[in-house]
Amino acid sequence: MPSWEGKTRGGVLGYKIFVWTLKYPGITFAYFLLRFVVLYFIFTSGKAFSAIYGYFRSIQHYNPVKSLVSVFRNYYIFGQILLDKIALMAGFQAKFSFDFEGEEHLRKMQDGGLLISAHIGNWEIAGQLLNRLNKRVNIILFDAEHRQIKGYLEEVMTNRNIHFIVIRDDYTHLMEIRKAFENKEIVAMHGDRFLEGNPTVSLPLMGKSALFPLGPVNLASRFNVPVSYVFAVKETSRHYHFYATPLAFIPCSRNLQRRTAILSEAMRQYVSKVEEMLQRYPLQWFNYYDFWNLSGKAMQTR
Repeated sequence: MPSWEGKTRGGVLGYKIFVWTLKYPGITFAYFLLRFVVLYFIFTSGKAFSAIYGYFRSIQHYNPVKSLVSVFRNYYIFGQILLDKIALMAGFQAKFSFDFEGEEHLRKMQDGGLLISAHIGNWEIAGQLLNRLNKRVNIILFDAEHRQIKGYLEEVMTNRNIHFIVIRDDYTHLMEIRKAFENKEIVAMHGDRFLEGNPTVSLPLMGKSALFPLGPVNLASRFNVPVSYVFAVKETSRHYHFYATPLAFIPCSRNLQRRTAILSEAMRQYVSKVEEMLQRYPLQWFNYYDFWNLSGKAMQTR
Protein backbone atom coordinates (compact mmCIF):
# COMPACT_ATOMS: atom_id res chain seq x y z
CA MET A 1 0.00 0.00 0.00
CA PRO A 2 1.31 3.52 -0.77
CA SER A 3 2.50 6.04 1.77
CA TRP A 4 2.83 9.76 1.35
CA GLU A 5 6.43 10.80 0.65
CA GLY A 6 6.30 13.97 2.74
CA LYS A 7 6.81 16.46 -0.08
CA THR A 8 4.47 19.12 -1.44
CA ARG A 9 5.06 21.20 -4.53
CA GLY A 10 5.21 24.96 -4.10
CA GLY A 11 7.22 27.35 -1.96
CA VAL A 12 7.50 30.73 -0.29
CA LEU A 13 7.50 32.65 -3.60
CA GLY A 14 4.09 31.26 -4.50
CA TYR A 15 2.69 32.34 -1.15
CA LYS A 16 4.17 35.85 -1.55
CA ILE A 17 2.54 36.15 -4.97
CA PHE A 18 -0.77 35.05 -3.48
CA VAL A 19 -0.57 37.66 -0.71
CA TRP A 20 0.36 40.44 -3.16
CA THR A 21 -2.56 39.49 -5.42
CA LEU A 22 -4.99 39.48 -2.49
CA LYS A 23 -3.82 42.92 -1.29
CA TYR A 24 -3.91 44.70 -4.64
CA PRO A 25 -5.87 43.23 -7.59
CA GLY A 26 -8.09 41.39 -5.10
CA ILE A 27 -9.41 37.88 -4.58
CA THR A 28 -11.86 38.00 -7.52
CA PHE A 29 -9.00 38.71 -9.92
CA ALA A 30 -6.95 36.00 -8.24
CA TYR A 31 -9.75 33.49 -8.84
CA PHE A 32 -9.82 34.53 -12.51
CA LEU A 33 -6.07 33.99 -12.95
CA LEU A 34 -6.41 30.67 -11.21
CA ARG A 35 -8.22 29.16 -14.20
CA PHE A 36 -5.07 29.49 -16.30
CA VAL A 37 -2.90 28.10 -13.51
CA VAL A 38 -5.21 25.07 -13.33
CA LEU A 39 -4.80 24.38 -17.04
CA TYR A 40 -1.02 24.50 -16.59
CA PHE A 41 -1.11 21.97 -13.75
CA ILE A 42 -3.46 19.66 -15.61
CA PHE A 43 -0.85 19.28 -18.34
CA THR A 44 2.21 19.19 -16.08
CA SER A 45 1.17 17.42 -12.87
CA GLY A 46 1.53 13.90 -14.30
CA LYS A 47 1.23 11.49 -11.40
CA ALA A 48 -1.02 13.82 -9.41
CA PHE A 49 -3.39 14.02 -12.38
CA SER A 50 -3.43 10.23 -12.73
CA ALA A 51 -4.15 9.81 -9.02
CA ILE A 52 -7.04 12.28 -8.83
CA TYR A 53 -8.50 11.03 -12.13
CA GLY A 54 -8.34 7.49 -10.72
CA TYR A 55 -10.15 8.72 -7.62
CA PHE A 56 -13.07 10.02 -9.67
CA ARG A 57 -13.18 6.95 -11.93
CA SER A 58 -12.64 4.13 -9.42
CA ILE A 59 -13.81 5.61 -6.11
CA GLN A 60 -16.58 8.00 -7.10
CA HIS A 61 -17.43 5.85 -10.18
CA TYR A 62 -17.77 8.79 -12.58
CA ASN A 63 -17.68 8.21 -16.34
CA PRO A 64 -14.51 9.33 -18.23
CA VAL A 65 -15.91 12.72 -19.33
CA LYS A 66 -17.28 13.58 -15.89
CA SER A 67 -13.99 12.47 -14.35
CA LEU A 68 -11.99 14.83 -16.57
CA VAL A 69 -14.30 17.74 -15.81
CA SER A 70 -14.10 16.87 -12.12
CA VAL A 71 -10.29 16.96 -12.20
CA PHE A 72 -10.43 20.55 -13.49
CA ARG A 73 -13.01 21.51 -10.89
CA ASN A 74 -10.98 19.80 -8.15
CA TYR A 75 -7.81 21.67 -9.11
CA TYR A 76 -9.73 24.95 -9.32
CA ILE A 77 -11.31 24.53 -5.87
CA PHE A 78 -7.93 23.52 -4.46
CA GLY A 79 -6.39 26.71 -5.84
CA GLN A 80 -9.22 28.79 -4.41
CA ILE A 81 -8.72 27.16 -1.04
CA LEU A 82 -5.01 28.03 -1.06
CA LEU A 83 -5.92 31.65 -1.75
CA ASP A 84 -8.63 31.61 0.91
CA LYS A 85 -6.24 30.14 3.47
CA ILE A 86 -3.71 32.92 2.95
CA ALA A 87 -6.45 35.56 2.86
CA LEU A 88 -7.66 34.49 6.29
CA MET A 89 -4.16 34.29 7.74
CA ALA A 90 -3.43 37.78 6.40
CA GLY A 91 -6.54 39.27 8.01
CA PHE A 92 -9.14 39.25 5.21
CA GLN A 93 -11.80 37.42 7.26
CA ALA A 94 -14.52 39.89 6.28
CA LYS A 95 -14.46 38.53 2.73
CA PHE A 96 -15.89 35.18 3.87
CA SER A 97 -18.89 33.79 5.72
CA PHE A 98 -19.08 30.61 7.80
CA ASP A 99 -21.45 28.08 9.29
CA PHE A 100 -20.33 26.37 12.51
CA GLU A 101 -21.66 22.91 13.21
CA GLY A 102 -20.41 21.29 16.41
CA GLU A 103 -18.70 24.38 17.80
CA GLU A 104 -20.30 23.62 21.16
CA HIS A 105 -18.18 20.46 21.38
CA LEU A 106 -14.94 22.38 20.97
CA ARG A 107 -15.94 24.89 23.63
CA LYS A 108 -15.70 21.99 26.06
CA MET A 109 -11.95 21.75 25.38
CA GLN A 110 -11.17 24.04 28.30
CA ASP A 111 -8.21 21.84 29.25
CA GLY A 112 -7.01 21.48 25.67
CA GLY A 113 -7.46 18.67 23.20
CA LEU A 114 -6.64 17.21 19.81
CA LEU A 115 -8.34 18.02 16.52
CA ILE A 116 -7.89 15.52 13.68
CA SER A 117 -8.81 16.55 10.15
CA ALA A 118 -8.08 15.32 6.62
CA HIS A 119 -7.04 16.63 3.24
CA ILE A 120 -10.65 17.50 2.50
CA GLY A 121 -11.72 21.12 2.18
CA ASN A 122 -9.59 23.68 3.97
CA TRP A 123 -8.40 22.37 7.33
CA GLU A 124 -6.06 25.35 7.87
CA ILE A 125 -9.11 27.60 7.82
CA ALA A 126 -10.56 25.43 10.58
CA GLY A 127 -7.53 26.32 12.69
CA GLN A 128 -7.91 30.02 11.96
CA LEU A 129 -11.57 29.98 12.89
CA LEU A 130 -10.80 28.53 16.29
CA ASN A 131 -9.74 31.97 17.48
CA ARG A 132 -13.42 32.20 18.43
CA LEU A 133 -12.55 29.84 21.26
CA ASN A 134 -9.84 32.11 22.66
CA LYS A 135 -7.48 29.14 22.80
CA ARG A 136 -3.98 28.79 21.37
CA VAL A 137 -4.05 26.35 18.44
CA ASN A 138 -0.92 24.41 17.43
CA ILE A 139 -1.08 23.18 13.83
CA ILE A 140 1.20 20.23 13.05
CA LEU A 141 2.92 20.39 9.66
CA PHE A 142 4.16 17.08 8.25
CA ASP A 143 6.01 18.56 5.31
CA ALA A 144 9.68 19.45 5.85
CA GLU A 145 9.45 21.90 2.95
CA HIS A 146 6.91 23.88 4.93
CA ARG A 147 9.58 25.16 7.32
CA GLN A 148 10.28 28.22 5.17
CA ILE A 149 6.59 28.62 4.37
CA LYS A 150 5.88 28.43 8.10
CA GLY A 151 8.18 31.38 8.73
CA TYR A 152 6.59 33.50 6.03
CA LEU A 153 3.03 32.71 7.08
CA GLU A 154 3.87 33.67 10.66
CA GLU A 155 4.94 37.08 9.30
CA VAL A 156 1.61 37.76 7.58
CA MET A 157 -0.70 36.11 10.13
CA THR A 158 -2.94 38.44 12.12
CA ASN A 159 -4.12 35.73 14.50
CA ARG A 160 -1.22 35.19 16.89
CA ASN A 161 -3.02 32.37 18.67
CA ILE A 162 -1.95 30.09 15.80
CA HIS A 163 1.38 28.29 16.18
CA PHE A 164 3.01 25.79 13.80
CA ILE A 165 4.77 22.61 14.93
CA VAL A 166 6.91 21.02 12.21
CA ILE A 167 7.53 17.26 12.33
CA ARG A 168 11.28 16.64 12.68
CA ASP A 169 13.41 13.54 12.23
CA ASP A 170 14.86 13.91 15.74
CA TYR A 171 11.36 13.77 17.31
CA THR A 172 11.86 17.07 19.15
CA HIS A 173 8.41 18.04 17.93
CA LEU A 174 7.01 15.64 20.53
CA MET A 175 8.29 17.96 23.25
CA GLU A 176 6.40 20.85 21.67
CA ILE A 177 3.24 18.76 21.51
CA ARG A 178 3.64 17.71 25.15
CA LYS A 179 4.16 21.34 26.19
CA ALA A 180 1.04 22.40 24.28
CA PHE A 181 -1.09 19.83 26.06
CA GLU A 182 0.44 20.71 29.43
CA ASN A 183 -0.51 24.35 28.75
CA LYS A 184 -4.08 23.21 28.01
CA GLU A 185 -3.81 24.27 24.38
CA ILE A 186 -5.33 22.71 21.26
CA VAL A 187 -3.29 20.66 18.79
CA ALA A 188 -4.57 20.15 15.24
CA MET A 189 -3.29 17.64 12.68
CA HIS A 190 -4.21 15.43 9.73
CA GLY A 191 -5.12 11.78 10.11
CA ASP A 192 -5.07 10.64 6.49
CA ARG A 193 -1.35 10.57 5.64
CA PHE A 194 1.60 8.63 6.96
CA LEU A 195 5.28 8.26 6.26
CA GLU A 196 6.90 4.89 5.59
CA GLY A 197 7.58 2.98 8.79
CA ASN A 198 4.81 4.55 10.88
CA PRO A 199 2.23 2.25 12.53
CA THR A 200 -0.89 1.99 10.38
CA VAL A 201 -4.23 0.22 10.16
CA SER A 202 -6.03 -0.88 6.98
CA LEU A 203 -9.62 0.36 6.88
CA PRO A 204 -12.27 0.58 4.16
CA LEU A 205 -12.93 4.05 2.75
CA MET A 206 -15.51 4.50 -0.01
CA GLY A 207 -15.59 0.75 -0.59
CA LYS A 208 -11.84 0.17 -0.94
CA SER A 209 -9.16 -0.45 1.70
CA ALA A 210 -6.53 2.15 2.50
CA LEU A 211 -3.88 2.59 5.18
CA PHE A 212 -4.29 5.15 7.97
CA PRO A 213 -1.78 6.17 10.65
CA LEU A 214 -2.36 5.25 14.29
CA GLY A 215 -0.14 8.11 15.46
CA PRO A 216 -2.82 10.83 15.73
CA VAL A 217 -5.21 8.86 17.96
CA ASN A 218 -2.24 7.48 19.89
CA LEU A 219 -1.35 11.06 20.87
CA ALA A 220 -4.84 11.60 22.30
CA SER A 221 -4.60 8.32 24.17
CA ARG A 222 -1.13 8.83 25.64
CA PHE A 223 -1.75 12.43 26.74
CA ASN A 224 -5.31 11.69 27.91
CA VAL A 225 -6.84 14.59 25.99
CA PRO A 226 -10.22 14.65 24.22
CA VAL A 227 -10.27 14.31 20.45
CA SER A 228 -12.67 15.76 17.88
CA TYR A 229 -12.70 15.11 14.14
CA VAL A 230 -13.04 18.41 12.31
CA PHE A 231 -13.51 19.54 8.71
CA ALA A 232 -13.93 22.91 7.01
CA VAL A 233 -15.35 22.59 3.50
CA LYS A 234 -15.94 25.22 0.85
CA GLU A 235 -19.63 25.46 -0.13
CA THR A 236 -19.59 28.58 -2.33
CA SER A 237 -16.84 30.91 -3.51
CA ARG A 238 -16.91 32.87 -0.23
CA HIS A 239 -18.68 30.53 2.20
CA TYR A 240 -17.33 27.70 4.38
CA HIS A 241 -19.03 25.09 6.55
CA PHE A 242 -17.18 23.96 9.67
CA TYR A 243 -17.94 20.54 11.21
CA ALA A 244 -16.75 19.16 14.56
CA THR A 245 -17.71 15.83 16.16
CA PRO A 246 -18.51 15.34 19.86
CA LEU A 247 -15.45 14.93 22.09
CA ALA A 248 -14.16 11.44 22.75
CA PHE A 249 -11.51 10.12 25.12
CA ILE A 250 -9.39 7.22 23.86
CA PRO A 251 -8.35 4.81 26.64
CA CYS A 252 -4.67 4.01 27.08
CA SER A 253 -3.73 0.36 27.61
CA ARG A 254 -0.36 -1.19 28.40
CA ASN A 255 -1.38 -4.35 26.60
CA LEU A 256 -0.11 -4.00 23.03
CA GLN A 257 -2.89 -6.05 21.45
CA ARG A 258 -5.64 -4.21 23.31
CA ARG A 259 -4.02 -0.82 22.65
CA THR A 260 -3.88 -1.55 18.92
CA ALA A 261 -7.55 -2.58 18.96
CA ILE A 262 -8.55 0.62 20.79
CA LEU A 263 -6.59 2.85 18.43
CA SER A 264 -7.92 1.01 15.37
CA GLU A 265 -11.50 1.53 16.54
CA ALA A 266 -10.84 5.24 17.08
CA MET A 267 -9.45 5.49 13.53
CA ARG A 268 -12.46 3.57 12.23
CA GLN A 269 -14.70 6.26 13.65
CA TYR A 270 -12.51 8.92 12.07
CA VAL A 271 -12.59 7.20 8.67
CA SER A 272 -16.40 7.01 8.81
CA LYS A 273 -16.46 10.81 9.13
CA VAL A 274 -13.99 11.18 6.27
CA GLU A 275 -16.25 9.01 4.11
CA GLU A 276 -19.26 11.11 5.06
CA MET A 277 -17.42 14.24 3.92
CA LEU A 278 -16.33 12.61 0.64
CA GLN A 279 -19.88 11.60 -0.10
CA ARG A 280 -21.13 15.13 0.52
CA TYR A 281 -18.19 17.00 -1.03
CA PRO A 282 -16.60 14.65 -3.62
CA LEU A 283 -14.69 17.44 -5.39
CA GLN A 284 -12.77 18.43 -2.27
CA TRP A 285 -10.46 15.42 -1.95
CA PHE A 286 -6.91 16.81 -2.04
CA ASN A 287 -4.64 13.78 -1.63
CA TYR A 288 -2.75 13.87 -4.92
CA TYR A 289 -1.17 10.44 -4.78
CA ASP A 290 -2.47 6.90 -5.21
CA PHE A 291 -4.20 6.79 -1.82
CA TRP A 292 -5.97 3.46 -2.40
CA ASN A 293 -3.10 1.95 -4.40
CA LEU A 294 -5.38 1.79 -7.44
CA SER A 295 -2.46 1.38 -9.82
CA GLY A 296 -0.62 -1.13 -7.64
CA LYS A 297 2.31 1.19 -6.97
CA ALA A 298 2.95 4.27 -4.87
CA MET A 299 2.69 7.73 -6.38
CA GLN A 300 4.36 10.91 -5.21
CA THR A 301 2.05 13.60 -3.86
CA ARG A 302 2.00 17.18 -5.01
